Amino acid sequence: MEPRFFDDPSDFLDVAGARLAGEPVLSTVMAGVADRIRDQLEAGVPWPEGVPRWFAVVVDEEGDVLGTAMRTATFGEHPAYLLPMSDEAVTTLVDALVERDEIVLGANGALPAVQVFCELMAEAAGKVATVGQHTRLFELGELKEPAAVDGRLRPATVDEQDVVAGWYDAFMVDADEQAGRAPGVSPHEALTPEELRRRIEGGRIFVWADEDDVAVHLTAATMPAFGVSRIGPVFTPREHRGRGIASRAVYEVSRLLRDSGEHPCLFTDQANPTSNKIYEAIGYERVVDMANLRVE
Repeated sequence: MEPRFFDDPSDFLDVAGARLAGEPVLSTVMAGVADRIRDQLEAGVPWPEGVPRWFAVVVDEEGDVLGTAMRTATFGEHPAYLLPMSDEAVTTLVDALVERDEIVLGANGALPAVQVFCELMAEAAGKVATVGQHTRLFELGELKEPAAVDGRLRPATVDEQDVVAGWYDAFMVDADEQAGRAPGVSPHEALTPEELRRRIEGGRIFVWADEDDVAVHLTAATMPAFGVSRIGPVFTPREHRGRGIASRAVYEVSRLLRDSGEHPCLFTDQANPTSNKIYEAIGYERVVDMANLRVE
């Protein structure tokens, strides 16, 4: 086996695209990120200074792809992201990174590959690997309509960008609290104002508006990659909870995506039984369990 690293997401997709397309739901994060960064680079959007960027494949003697990984996170310790691969392939990847003095202090992705990766990195760094969050990937099965809710779903507007930005920040704080973790302990992507505006203008951020057309909830969706779109974040301010808005909004967004030919999926925090129950009730089905780990 040997690892091959790519700075250019286009080159990575040329090599790994067929493998990612073969399991588009499982590959949603990696394929979506590669597509987004490729489009941003082509549009002249600068890459953040000091943030590592690589995509990698592990191949066999015939050049067949045995596993894929990336390191593009702009937050925290810039964790890696791994899709399923054998322990031997993970070891090959870690050995190459250690050889070039790149100790990665965290990783997200598919089990058990991400666990093996962080344990090997911890061993190389003289540290310990710990699980920060267990997540679960769902995909839409048969869409089931929840109870009606006053108001309507509509795209967010640029005039609402400050509100949307605040809700993106509040989402992770509340997610930690609801899962029994200290609020704000989980590192997460913080969108630049320019990126948030692009997503609003691209029609991928929705709000639930009340009878006065005031936004009271946020549901976003990524651009599709190999036909699969990922819903999230989903956030309702505390004062508007308990009315079924989140269920109705996710249902409406899921229906929009499905009717446009996209296949929706989403991630949940396994420690938050409320969100898992909501999504399963409207037709989302479990695909695979994943985890976020830290080396500390």
